[in-house]
Amino acid sequence: MKSSDSKSRHLITAALPYANGPIHIGHLAGAYLPADTYVRYLRALDKDVAFICGSDEHGAAITLRAKKEDKSPAEIVDKYHKINAEAFADFGISFDEFHRTSAEIHHKTAQDFFLKLNEQNAFEVKESEQFYDEEFQQFLADRYVQGTCPKCGYEAAYGDQCESCGSSLSPTDLINPKSTLSGKTPVLKTTRHWYLPMQNEEAWLKDWIENGKLEGKPHHDPKNWRKPVVGQCKSWIDGGLQSRAMTRDLDWGVKVPLEGAEGKVLYVWLDAPIGYISATKDWAEREGKNWEDYWKSDESRLIHFIGKDNIVFHCIIFPILLKKHGEYILPENVPANEFLNLEGQKISTSRNWAVWLHEYLEDLKDLKHHKDVLRYVLSSIAPESKDSEFTWGDFQARNNSELVAIYGNFVNRVLVLNQKYYEGKVPEAIDLSEYQDIIDQMNAHIERCSQNLEAFRFRDAIQDAMSLARLGNKFLADAEPWKLIKTEPEKVKTIIHLALQIAANCALIFEPFLPDSSASLQSYLHLEGLKWKDLGRIDLLKAGDPVEKGDLLFSKLEDEVVEAQIEKLKASNSSKTEKSSQSNSKKALNMKEIIEFEDFLKLDLRLGTILKAEKLEKSNKLLRIRVDLGAEERTVLSGIAKHYEPEELIGRQVQLVINLKPRKIMGELSEGMILMGEDEDGKLSLIGPDKSIANGSAVS
Repeated sequence: MKSSDSKSRHLITAALPYANGPIHIGHLAGAYLPADTYVRYLRALDKDVAFICGSDEHGAAITLRAKKEDKSPAEIVDKYHKINAEAFADFGISFDEFHRTSAEIHHKTAQDFFLKLNEQNAFEVKESEQFYDEEFQQFLADRYVQGTCPKCGYEAAYGDQCESCGSSLSPTDLINPKSTLSGKTPVLKTTRHWYLPMQNEEAWLKDWIENGKLEGKPHHDPKNWRKPVVGQCKSWIDGGLQSRAMTRDLDWGVKVPLEGAEGKVLYVWLDAPIGYISATKDWAEREGKNWEDYWKSDESRLIHFIGKDNIVFHCIIFPILLKKHGEYILPENVPANEFLNLEGQKISTSRNWAVWLHEYLEDLKDLKHHKDVLRYVLSSIAPESKDSEFTWGDFQARNNSELVAIYGNFVNRVLVLNQKYYEGKVPEAIDLSEYQDIIDQMNAHIERCSQNLEAFRFRDAIQDAMSLARLGNKFLADAEPWKLIKTEPEKVKTIIHLALQIAANCALIFEPFLPDSSASLQSYLHLEGLKWKDLGRIDLLKAGDPVEKGDLLFSKLEDEVVEAQIEKLKASNSSKTEKSSQSNSKKALNMKEIIEFEDFLKLDLRLGTILKAEKLEKSNKLLRIRVDLGAEERTVLSGIAKHYEPEELIGRQVQLVINLKPRKIMGELSEGMILMGEDEDGKLSLIGPDKSIANGSAVS
């Protein structure tokens, strides 16, 4: 892997959001949050970083929204660019540049790029038959045609892509195509366009994607690219690439700067990625830098953060355009995420089935560090290798059971004890040798976090950071300084000293993930000027340094707040919720034989919190799970490996049957059974309390 240390400059882009609607949590989880986390990590390493994004303001999606709202395209892009720019800024996505493709510098950059490609004979100009709406007397761009997807049968697929299965399409691929303007079946009519013959680029693309080689030389390590990214690209190439039109018959977009091309604009997937370049130009001019150093130098890395629906454009079409133009570097990685679902359904803007970022920031503003809470939850469930799901119940559980009960509890406890025993001054460590194992564990968590950040495994990385907080919390609980203060006061000094050092390391390691709460903790500890390289030190705080008691880092999220958000969603899509509920009820009616009440009373059901989960070797189904029951811990083997990633389970409260006779499974002893729910499709889900309850509590 070419790590962050291998190049002197880092150009990080996040997919340009269409300026035809607001940002929701699916967008955040897909591209913007992982990109921001990685950029903050690079900055903590003191790297030269340009973090580039902006509104994609052209294409048929904009004109469709304008038609729907009876406004001009310019009014639409102005409206949503403002909403999204403000939401990103309010949330703390730290773009160096959030640009607009309607800007004059972008139009000129895109036109110059097209002209050079045209001069180099990169295009073939040919006539073809395209759909035409006779009623509106207009050629139909991809998004102006809807029909049935030939691959999955989805009946509302667009002419460029199926939003259900993600397949890239052409309008003529659709079954029963209809014009979105008139609703009628369009006719085919001849038009003239500039095409990119992608089939001519298959050989080098295949070597680049599969082997990481460019012109026979190593470019990147393909093993570090996500499997779905490589798989989708290979599928396209193996299926045979085709010529693709780089111009469209539209009146909204970047005009094709050639005679005889009146009424034509650049195809949005030539126009939009060039927006990364024009945005970099604008940023560089403002900052007194040379934009070409970031786009045309072997000392720069280009990383694209996107969602899986944009893979083909960033890994095939845009790289072809860059290489055909010459001089430009190609991306070293494209960490594309899968999709985030919401409360059992796909996020849908048309049905308003979404958690909108600007609304979240207002609705949850009373929750302490509410921006960091959303960052934590979305990072913990990031759809890195497969689709994942956001639920408000899980959001509440992760806030209350992890951020409040583990990280926040540890920080608050050590700061309060230090204030109580030492008047807010760091005590001197008398002898740390007794706690070398704790120090070693701390450094192991830090090392794993760094490795996972380098590999774009943000789910794992944030759990490594939480493991450090969990280590501090357990260390204090086990050491019990409040019991030792009268009998072994010198030992307590060492305990509090080390606990404060762990807290200081937490303040640094969480900074890329949870910037607001990290800044608060650093201010409580009076930490200044520390960077990622300082992690692992146990002298971040010196004896006698002042430490404030501070405020709680996080606050408990109450049931009524969660219920209000769920009701808000249900109001948007009540019919589907009712249908799902009825389906689940039918499933529940398939009962086993009737039992006596006394038989049920024999079961001893207790609540516990999952401390650790890992896959069992030689098994595709089993996870080895360690559960805290308050008075003891138990290991349970559970067949849920196909339903949950191990890291998803950490911190979750579950119901456990504790009086089952232990039994060996694949040579390992299982000491209980975790209760699960099963839907009609056989998917298993954890069953936990709707709010945090003490571990070991009986379920009745």
